[in-house]
Formats: sequence, structure tokens, C-alpha cells
Amino acid sequence: MEKLNVLLVCGSGASSGFMASNIRKAAAKRNLEISIKARGEAEIENYIDEIDALMVGPHLAYILDEIEDYIGDADVKVILMKPSYYSTLDGDAALEDLLKEF
Repeated sequence: MEKLNVLLVCGSGASSGFMASNIRKAAAKRNLEISIKARGEAEIENYIDEIDALMVGPHLAYILDEIEDYIGDADVKVILMKPSYYSTLDGDAALEDLLKEF
């Protein structure tokens, strides 16, 4: 697998920053090349052309239609993170969810 570029978004970017850090650690343990940025939902449009996947905090499920509009024809996988691992910041489980798409 080539390097994946991933954007994690939550409301302001704070909790997604912790989750991104934990996914980075999980990826490093598996020797996977994954670049993960964490930002607030307002910044999604700025990164669409740079990412392979967009992981969205479960509390933002209501903006998925809006996200699809941002993405348009871009080849970006959108993953709504599961509350079960998001609430515990389980980077291993989040990484598994991400890798299922690739």
C-alpha cells in the first residue's frame, strides 16, 4: 500500500487531534505510511485535493451530505468514525476501520 493521506475532522479539531495521534502510533506499530492531519469541520474544503480519506467524528453525521458536496468528483473515501472507538480514542480500532476502505 502506498502512503495514505488522511484528514480527521471534529467540531473544532481538538478531539480529532488526540485521535490522529493515536492512529499515527497504531500505524507506526504496523510500519504503515499514513499521514494524518486533524482539523475542524470548517477546514474540510481546504484539504480535499490532498487527501485519500476523510474520517469524520460521529457527532458530525449530520453534515455527511454537505461533505459529499465538498468532495464532488474527488476520489476521497469518507468514513464516519464509530462512537465505540472515537469516545475512547482507540487508534488501533480507528486504523482498522480506515484500512477496511483500502
